[in-house]
Amino acid sequence: MKINKQKDQLLSMIRKGKPMTLGQQARLVLSLAMPAILAQLTTTMMQYIDASMVGSLGAEASAAIGLIETTMWLLGSICSAAAAGFYVQVSHQLGANDAVQARSTLRQGIMSVFIVSAMFALIALSISPFLPTWLGGDASITPTSSAYFAIVASALPIFQFSMFGSGMLRSSGNMVVPSIMSVVMMTLDVIFNFFLIFETRTVDVLGISLTIPGAGMGVVGAAIGTASAEFVAASITMYILCFRSKDLSLRIDRGRFLPTWQVVRRALHIGLPMGIQQTIMTSAYIVTTIIIAPLGTFAIAANSFGIIVESLCYMPGYGVSDAATTLVGQSVGAGRYELMKRFAWLAVALGMGIMTLMGIVMYVGAPFAMSMMTPSEEVRQLGVEVLRIEAFAEPMFGAAIICYGVFVGAAKTVAPSVMNLVSMWGVRISLAALLAPSMGLRGVWLAMCLELTFRGVIFLVKLLKFSPTPKRV
Repeated sequence: MKINKQKDQLLSMIRKGKPMTLGQQARLVLSLAMPAILAQLTTTMMQYIDASMVGSLGAEASAAIGLIETTMWLLGSICSAAAAGFYVQVSHQLGANDAVQARSTLRQGIMSVFIVSAMFALIALSISPFLPTWLGGDASITPTSSAYFAIVASALPIFQFSMFGSGMLRSSGNMVVPSIMSVVMMTLDVIFNFFLIFETRTVDVLGISLTIPGAGMGVVGAAIGTASAEFVAASITMYILCFRSKDLSLRIDRGRFLPTWQVVRRALHIGLPMGIQQTIMTSAYIVTTIIIAPLGTFAIAANSFGIIVESLCYMPGYGVSDAATTLVGQSVGAGRYELMKRFAWLAVALGMGIMTLMGIVMYVGAPFAMSMMTPSEEVRQLGVEVLRIEAFAEPMFGAAIICYGVFVGAAKTVAPSVMNLVSMWGVRISLAALLAPSMGLRGVWLAMCLELTFRGVIFLVKLLKFSPTPKRV
């Protein structure tokens, strides 16, 4: 409670135009970043636990999810961009002490993101029978892969409101609730998956035989368990946002939910470049999957597990990025541009430091992490090799992640989106296609390492030259 009170006091200094010392700025960055890092890590742990449970079923079960994983990222990125279009507006409006307009934007955002997520859910559901075949999957895994994707597609509005609610709370400076909800979601995911994935079995505990019931649904059970856990967390998050938030509670006043063009235009200004960028970026991930698919089931599974393990390293960067988006957004809303730049560089320094440490941990701990994911020795060995290649890219990857969060907070998303696309398609995909035939999965991950390092450099240069305009969207 004391920490939250200090954080609120520091945030109010931004909104009221009061001078802030470097120490106060650093404390505020840390107070927002730590809960956000926890939220990102618990979300990743959920994916890790999911993959470990499914991995125990064999390489084919893991490959069935790994095949359509990048397409699920595409759906998630669209939802993320739609949510950002509204919560960045709210961050600016709260920074300008205009809570009435912030609540109006929230109402219109609820209706808007529901429409977007429902539309894409229907599209995804319609292609689910064909997608694994389009991606080059083997006939042995395509039916299971299709079923998993269909369930995830049906639950897309749930995932959308989870992102939207958490983003809105973070925009108001509330990092604690999204973090707690991430822990709740992870816990429920483990429980649901435990009973849905595995069949009924008997275990011996201290000489006593216990029968543990199970639905035996395998990969499909993992999808249902994850969607169910997300539904509970999203429902609680939206309730707290709409009825308990100090600044954004819809009980404070009344207003329209039907979107107005003014609010939608601002959301498009922020979210559309992000959505286009993330769609094309995720398309590049899908192309990478197509490059990897001919390398075989072991390569698909090792790539999928490697991505999950690596995300444990870079998710702290996304947590710092969330904090940077909030602080930059409120500083821009308050018209305090020099303060904004100081927050930006403090966040970048913190994020790069954390991700350097995490890169070292990943390099050393790769064998242990992969051993927890799968019983397949071939998959484990290949996964360790690619993770150790990627470890060297983590510091500059952190720079790119956090700089992008800074630009989102300032509602300057066009140029950074173009930079991401040029880096991904011009460097990673080209190198991966060139190296995969001779080096296999190792070549694909070497291309990733080089591209992320290049991306970090160009984002740091962009931030160094960044000078936001006084215009507030």
